[in-house]
Amino acid sequence: MVQKRRIKILIANPGLDVHDAGARYVAQTLRDAGMEVIYLGIRQTAEGIVNAAIQEAVDIIGLSILSGRHNTIVPRIGELLREKDIHDMKIVVGGIIPRDDIDTLKRQGVKEVFLPGTPSDWIVDRIKNLITT
Repeated sequence: MVQKRRIKILIANPGLDVHDAGARYVAQTLRDAGMEVIYLGIRQTAEGIVNAAIQEAVDIIGLSILSGRHNTIVPRIGELLREKDIHDMKIVVGGIIPRDDIDTLKRQGVKEVFLPGTPSDWIVDRIKNLITT
């Protein structure tokens, strides 16, 4: 019987965000669902996130953003991935994201946006679907 590889996701709080309770909760939820989670914590740079994601060979980069800097951070991470010729790593974002910005983030390559109050089982399902589709 062939064993399926576990989904590997990196979660980080980029920029000056210091509130990480949501990111830690999601990280534990994904671990409990059988995923391998690398949690970088707060005050991460785009460069540090991308380098860690490449080093760990993750499937998904999960960004928890509460600062309102999502329209700066996400394009920078996408740019760094392209510079390093990485095209198969998916990006998801969670946090305080105005609904008006969700379409912009998706045009920039974000596969999912999880707002406060998103049920944890829905997050798990969406992450799994990103890898199987």
